[in-house]
Amino acid sequence: MPTLFRRALKLMGNRFEITVVGEDPAWAEGHIDAAVEEIRRIERLLTTYDENSETSQINRYAGLTPVAVSEETLKLIERSIRISRLTQGAFDITYGSVDKRLWNFDPTMTSLPDAETAKKMVRLIDYRNILLDREQGTVFLKHAGMRIGFGGIGKGYAADRARQLLKTRGVTSGIINASGDLSVWGCQPDGRPWTIGVVHPDASDQPFSYMQLNNMAVATSGNYEKYAIIDGKRYSHTIDPRTGLPVTGIKSVTIITPHAELADAMATPVMVMGIEAGLDLINQIKDIECILIDSNNRIYTSANIKRT
Repeated sequence: MPTLFRRALKLMGNRFEITVVGEDPAWAEGHIDAAVEEIRRIERLLTTYDENSETSQINRYAGLTPVAVSEETLKLIERSIRISRLTQGAFDITYGSVDKRLWNFDPTMTSLPDAETAKKMVRLIDYRNILLDREQGTVFLKHAGMRIGFGGIGKGYAADRARQLLKTRGVTSGIINASGDLSVWGCQPDGRPWTIGVVHPDASDQPFSYMQLNNMAVATSGNYEKYAIIDGKRYSHTIDPRTGLPVTGIKSVTIITPHAELADAMATPVMVMGIEAGLDLINQIKDIECILIDSNNRIYTSANIKRT
């Protein structure tokens, strides 16, 4: 009789939970081990906490010299740049130059930086200054002080890679939960599709809606996990890379699409773009849907979502 085998652990600075459907515990644990190692491999590639990682090398030599990287890193950066173009800079992996001390988003934060200071902070954020040389296999950040980071796309990429690995190893059903970003395939042990709850931003333990999914990914970006309240107004930890100021007006964005990497990468920029522009963009892209909740708890959905 098929059953669920689960393991939760901290990877890439986030809580990952890997679930596979099977009958034999040793078989399941062996496959989960392989998925964990794959995510750790990606972490070693993308982390900025290890000075020897490819990401750290790119940042260290910003403004100085191009850095040779693996094909995998090069392609991920290429895809990131494409998403930046698509979102007109609302998604940008060069956000790493922003001084985190000004954006601690905890109870000690009692005022926002003025618009001029915020603008200065984001002067080095510009995906157009990432120069790729496909022939040489190099990445060059044009200006000293520029830094890239994969916080907005990395865990989705890792979830996709882990799912693909498990499928090639013969695991026909499972879930990769990358800190709330979900990638599912196959069915539950009883043959039904996976049922995924969409979190309500005012009560994160109480989903307001459910979806039945197979071979899909879901990612949510919201202001309910990390924020500051200044003069009675809640400010999300999501920063608009174009202004350096926090996003307002939207409590949460949920993206549904076949690939966790795209779901992860699109959730934040849609929040940055706002309801009208965000929905307009999503409605123009094939195989991607979204659910938005604004600051007044009004719910908006992309064109193909049927709400009941």
